[in-house]
Amino acid sequence: MTPARKPTQPTATSPVEAPRRPSRAEAEAAVRTLLLWAGDDPEREGLLDTPARVARAYEEFFSGYAEDPVELLARSFAETDGYDEMVVLRDIRLESHCEHHMVPIIGRAHVAYLPAGRVVGISKLARVVEAYSRRLQIQEKLTAQIANSIQEVLQPRGVAVVIEAGHQCMTTRGVHKPGVAMITSRMLGEFRSDASLRREFLAMVNSGRPVPEA
Repeated sequence: MTPARKPTQPTATSPVEAPRRPSRAEAEAAVRTLLLWAGDDPEREGLLDTPARVARAYEEFFSGYAEDPVELLARSFAETDGYDEMVVLRDIRLESHCEHHMVPIIGRAHVAYLPAGRVVGISKLARVVEAYSRRLQIQEKLTAQIANSIQEVLQPRGVAVVIEAGHQCMTTRGVHKPGVAMITSRMLGEFRSDASLRREFLAMVNSGRPVPEA
């Protein structure tokens, strides 16, 4: 008797097929299932169009999967008249979703880099933040992804990213602690090795903001 063959396991060299993306109809059916599981009736008037609305909202919430951050940064400019000081874009609105509970992460990002001969359009920095944030995320990984991609493509002398955000997974559920902000940072190159440069960046980020009461 021939023994049954074991399922083939993917190896380091064999390609792993990506999961099939469900159709819009399948996505809407899944929303109807969740509505039933929550205890409501998806056939009542107020919920009839909810599955379609949720599917459209998810297309917007998670549009970052269709964006290539490296491509966004690929076009840079060398005509800078030798500018080599810090470039800072602060208070970039950030909207993401927690990958553990799929609830919003709302905050702001501050991004800086030290040019090494080339600069990039400032809107591209904001779009890189958006491309990574419009995915299921944890804040630590999001911070690193933004900094790493800028470093990889522009090859500047240094990159600094700070994110301040509130997580609804802990403000609207679980421990229910509203008003709490999580702060993460990623410092690369000269921002990591030069403490005075790091302080200058943080001073620019906090310039004009009120000092918290003790």
